[in-house]
Amino acid sequence: MNDHDRSAIAIPASIANVGAPELTVVVPTYCERDNVPPLIDRIKIALRDVDWEIVFVDDDSPDGTAALIKSIGASDRRIRCIRRMKRRGLSGACIEGMMSSQAAYVAVIDADLQHDERLLPQMLERLRSGEADIAIGTRYQSGDVPGLSSARLTTSRLATWIAVRLLGIRASDPLSGFFMLRRSIVETVAPRLSTQGFKILVDILATSGTRASVVELPYTFQARQHGESKLNGQVVMDFTGLVLAKITDDVIPTRFLSFLLVGAVGVLVHLTFLGLLLSQSGIKFVWAQTGATLAAMTSNFLLNNALTYRDQRLLGLKALLGFAIFSVVCSLGAASNIAIASWFYGHQTSWWLAGLLGSIVSAVWNYAVSNTLVWTALSRRRKSCLDSKPGMDSEAA
Repeated sequence: MNDHDRSAIAIPASIANVGAPELTVVVPTYCERDNVPPLIDRIKIALRDVDWEIVFVDDDSPDGTAALIKSIGASDRRIRCIRRMKRRGLSGACIEGMMSSQAAYVAVIDADLQHDERLLPQMLERLRSGEADIAIGTRYQSGDVPGLSSARLTTSRLATWIAVRLLGIRASDPLSGFFMLRRSIVETVAPRLSTQGFKILVDILATSGTRASVVELPYTFQARQHGESKLNGQVVMDFTGLVLAKITDDVIPTRFLSFLLVGAVGVLVHLTFLGLLLSQSGIKFVWAQTGATLAAMTSNFLLNNALTYRDQRLLGLKALLGFAIFSVVCSLGAASNIAIASWFYGHQTSWWLAGLLGSIVSAVWNYAVSNTLVWTALSRRRKSCLDSKPGMDSEAA
């Protein structure tokens, strides 16, 4: 087909006259089939006077969430679905959804029906008027947060305090999963956003800095109606990694920082086991050290598999194979640690600096090689809704 033939193709008027909507509402999903229809109905009512679309970004939910969304979208072009294959995580899903938009404004809302969609028109009006670049639905100005248990509320308050103090964010609820912003802001900061983790708003606020003005609107955060909350150790680990990554101006990847934190726990495990074994009479130091090393290595693998690489978690025989490879990788890392530290120490370097340099090389080696050979290579498998949820609940904290 030549260029003339292409230009001669007639485009139906019903399509040619349809431009981009004013607002794109991005909804990350994983096993949220029961929540999709009522959420769509609610947004339709809330945005009845707005030109809108909803982009669901589904992490290949095994419960048929994507299929349901597409069946609804077959009769309503405002409903779209991006089905992500072999990619997991709320932040990455939100980024892909926002970057797929051509609207002037983009909003993010969870599928769990805990957010008040009736706030969307107010958010849009604040952005239209030029009052702000980002509008945040805050859970902490209405005085009541029924959707959070006392433990989760305490955790959320602590994380908010950390984000405000360490990252200089000026917002009462920077961990909110309910917000709206100009798409131009997304286009500007997207290259520096992390695709891992759950707190996409913290990342956006920290990355945009003072360039984007913020307004907050209060609402009552409701209890989840269907499905399960995804609050777990990975949320805490990813948040910690994100904060440290932003403090270092994104020089160090979030996942690497999580890997290092697990390694720090491994040191404690090593010392604990070493002390316990040495307390037993008749056990020589070399055997106690060997046992402690094996315990720490096992601990590091299990924690990394459960937290750092939860979105690529290994099970069954793959977990056993992964542990074997991880052990070999870490053994080589330990050998390089000793060799490099010894070399520096032999060249008149102080003992603590030599040890630190050896540990850094070992840590980088362990992360880079195990990331590639263990989790990336072995994690390609089908998941169920009950297995290793990737955390599409942005308000887990």
